[in-house]
Amino acid sequence: MNPGLFCGALLLFHLASPALAQEETAQDLALGRSLSGLLDYARQHNPDYRVMHSEAAAAEARAAAAGTLADPKMRMEWRDITRFGEQSPTLNPSRVGSTRYLLMQDVPWFGKRDLQQQVATAEATGADSQVVVTWAELAARVCGIQAQRYFSQQGQQLLQQTVALMKQLEQNVRDRYAGGLASQQDVVRAQLEQTALQSEQLMLTTERHHLDHRLNELLGRPANATLAAPEPPPSPPEADQLQLTALEQRLHQHNPQLALLSSRIVGAEKNRDLTYLNRYPDVTVGVSPIQYRDRIREWEVMAEINIPLQQQARRDREREAEQMLNAAQQRQQATANQLLSQLATTLTDIETARRNEQLISTTLLPQTEISHKSALVGYETGRVDFTTLLESQRQWRQVQQNRIKAQTELHKALADLEQLLGEPL
Repeated sequence: MNPGLFCGALLLFHLASPALAQEETAQDLALGRSLSGLLDYARQHNPDYRVMHSEAAAAEARAAAAGTLADPKMRMEWRDITRFGEQSPTLNPSRVGSTRYLLMQDVPWFGKRDLQQQVATAEATGADSQVVVTWAELAARVCGIQAQRYFSQQGQQLLQQTVALMKQLEQNVRDRYAGGLASQQDVVRAQLEQTALQSEQLMLTTERHHLDHRLNELLGRPANATLAAPEPPPSPPEADQLQLTALEQRLHQHNPQLALLSSRIVGAEKNRDLTYLNRYPDVTVGVSPIQYRDRIREWEVMAEINIPLQQQARRDREREAEQMLNAAQQRQQATANQLLSQLATTLTDIETARRNEQLISTTLLPQTEISHKSALVGYETGRVDFTTLLESQRQWRQVQQNRIKAQTELHKALADLEQLLGEPL
């Protein structure tokens, strides 16, 4: 290779590497901002989801191989290898008394191969459904944690705002104390309140780190990997879009757990039919040429079947297959009832969180803001003591926190609803 060409290529590689590294770094730093980016990353890197994909691919490979004939068998027999003691033992076909070649093939009874293929296909379909179940659970967890991350961030911003207000309030109390209009106890209580807020701020920071760790675990990343600040979650659907009857139909049509159980019922039905068909024996057929010295002089044809004497064992296996089918059907019905109950409960949780958030935003929060402003004015004019002012500020902050909590519960319930439906709203 031309040394100059090699050096040029090496130089270009080094020049391009920082750009590639910067691009990857930018992508990593952006991860965590949007929910769609998190879901795409989880689909590609979550270990459990990738395991389910591999198992589904293995089931499809088994289904492709099911129902095929077994490999034929070859038997070779050397007869009279000493020719009545006239020679030393030998395995040379031209020197023994005769050599028998037997080629055999096991042939299942009519219809068994098709049923074996259908059983394996049902198992592959169930494996595909299990992939969908795993993804629905994973997506719901990612959506829920992302919503918690956003509203935890909102809680931190609220706390920072409260700390700034308390610092301003402490300065006002100090000014009033210097003018003889407030007691030293008011200054101490303002400082104690700030200390308590700092402790709460530490707890919120720890909670945020825990959420990031859990999200990184779902993404298949190191626990301490950097995540970008989250975007606001999408607006929840209107109440008229969450009608129970319509959602029940969507649940029956698209819920991955019900699809998985349906495939298991199909597999149990085909396995039952195959078990009944096992009453009929399989057949082994064969053809056998016989060699004498250097020539084939005889041909034989053989057939072999199993004698079905163990009827009680067959009846027990048939009864087992029937009960397995019945169990699969009952399990599907029980799961459907459970999912419908969860659907109704989730819709109730969504409506409760929505109405609670609306009540807080439209009524309770404006009232507490008016009360807090009135307490501030009253404290400045000496008509309200410091205890009343602190209590009004705590009430205002508690209402703000309750609104954030209601919003978090609303989006977590929406994520649970999407998991039940097996598709986005």
